[in-house]
Amino acid sequence: MSFLIFLAAAATAYFAWRIVDRLPDILYRLAEIQRELAELRETLAAGEADSGAGEADSGAGPEAAASE
Repeated sequence: MSFLIFLAAAATAYFAWRIVDRLPDILYRLAEIQRELAELRETLAAGEADSGAGEADSGAGPEAAASE
């Protein structure tokens, strides 16, 4: 029975070592994903601001459509 406990502890230690060994790469990839998402949000926010300004300038906003 103690041999099985030893094997389980060794397997747990091995898998923990493998996970810890890969953490820097995983953290780097997560940082890259967060950076790309931030760029997408900025692009979408700029696009919405531009389209919102165009509607306000042309007078074709929701208020204009409701009054017609």
